[in-house]
Amino acid sequence: MEAIFAKSIVKDFGEVRALDGVSIGIEPGELFFLLGGSGCGKTTLLRCIAGLEKPTSGTIFFEGEDVTALPTHKREAAMVFQSYALWPHMTVGQNIAFGLEERKVARHEIEERVNEALRMVQMPGFEERGIDQMSGGQQQRVSLARALVVKPKCLLLDEPLSNLDAQLRLEMRSEIRRIVKENGLTGVYVTHDQSEALSMADRLAVMNDGHVKQIGAPEDVYRNPTSSYVASFIGETNLLRASVKGKEEGGQIVVDTAAGVFGGRLTVTDWTPREGDEVLVSVRPEAIRIAEVGEGRQGEILETTYLGDVIQYRVRTPAGVEVDISEMNPQRVLARGTGVAFDLQPEDVVILRE
Repeated sequence: MEAIFAKSIVKDFGEVRALDGVSIGIEPGELFFLLGGSGCGKTTLLRCIAGLEKPTSGTIFFEGEDVTALPTHKREAAMVFQSYALWPHMTVGQNIAFGLEERKVARHEIEERVNEALRMVQMPGFEERGIDQMSGGQQQRVSLARALVVKPKCLLLDEPLSNLDAQLRLEMRSEIRRIVKENGLTGVYVTHDQSEALSMADRLAVMNDGHVKQIGAPEDVYRNPTSSYVASFIGETNLLRASVKGKEEGGQIVVDTAAGVFGGRLTVTDWTPREGDEVLVSVRPEAIRIAEVGEGRQGEILETTYLGDVIQYRVRTPAGVEVDISEMNPQRVLARGTGVAFDLQPEDVVILRE
């Protein structure tokens, strides 16, 4: 049984449909990401799960119980916001204790639980500090402690790291995952940042236009996208139009692209293209290997970007199509105008219907 199950959720704001029949199941103790661009419906879905928005139709279950009509404070869920939402005139301890005071918890228990929450976020002894004395990362830890102090079963996070600088975001990623796992929480995390999702999630749902496009483990969604939208949104990819030439033994589909003829594979089970069909091909830049440099070329380098641990090339094929190639741990830097040929393995060529 899932810790959280959202079934056929529809949410309308006037004539705008933000969610269109969305269903997801989140397992107990899982850190689950809702990922997508602005306006895709991810925050609306999180707010429906939290009880801050009521679905137009559909049902939300917590551990098998229908909570669709329950107010937020009765769902045993706590939310962490992008803006921290801390009271600037209160101390750290007073901010964390606020929810317990609203619940009429005894004073001695409040003190114990505030101290426990501060230990969870590795800030013991900070209860008397002012919020204006805190860095952005510390304020986000206080926000987490305030959510944890009510001992929720589910922790809901709405882009909690978007206001932090790059280094703090990296530090807080591992911190949030540690807190969720050490405390046996089910976490639902909204972000538009694919690197956050790939590095932190147990599973993720990619959303677009109020629909869930794909659900899976980060490595599965990255390696096996089922649509061009998912392939483009999760990581970088080259999307090429292609024509199906046939099928080889072992199930490989042979396609003819502007970058050459390659074998590829399917990531969906309900579709098999036929010879002559027009399809899309997704190839990750790091999957392409530059095999030869010189005449008889397959393409010409337009741009070279050296980043130390990786070098990025943009190559134009004779048909005028541009392809991105990434080489890890580069031992050479090829100049603009260099002719190249490249190799691809069939397992790195994903053939898509759309």
